[in-house]
Amino acid sequence: MADGVRLGVDWGKARIGVAACNAGTTFAYPVETVPAGRDEMRSLTAIVKEYAPDIVYVGLPLTLAGERGIAAGQVTARAAALATAIAPVEVRLIDERMSTASASRSLGDAGRRSRQQRRVIDQAAAVEILQRAIDAEARENAPVGEPVPAKEEDL
Repeated sequence: MADGVRLGVDWGKARIGVAACNAGTTFAYPVETVPAGRDEMRSLTAIVKEYAPDIVYVGLPLTLAGERGIAAGQVTARAAALATAIAPVEVRLIDERMSTASASRSLGDAGRRSRQQRRVIDQAAAVEILQRAIDAEARENAPVGEPVPAKEEDL
């Protein structure tokens, strides 16, 4: 498995959490929370340019039954736009079920009350997403998740 830089993205309606893993390591850490909306793609593209990852993992919000709902469709469309904006960097979707709940529990265990979590919960969820991807890469010895193709007409 390549040991290059990887980014993780937790794409929410209001905020987008971003996490990273440096080359040669297997430890995800929080990077930034980007406000969702008009300038989100510009901000994410700048982060990708700064970190120069080999792969960007975007959390796919499946239902507890493992099915795609409305939120998954919205994230898939945004991930496709990101893939187009940052090509040739690879973008992959990875199951993010329970990542925010797990991140909230971890923050709570660290002494942060729910009100204090708001500023960092999206970054913590991105760390959870990326760490799962890194761990799965180690087991599979290959990138994991579903590749997101860049839209050729937009390139």
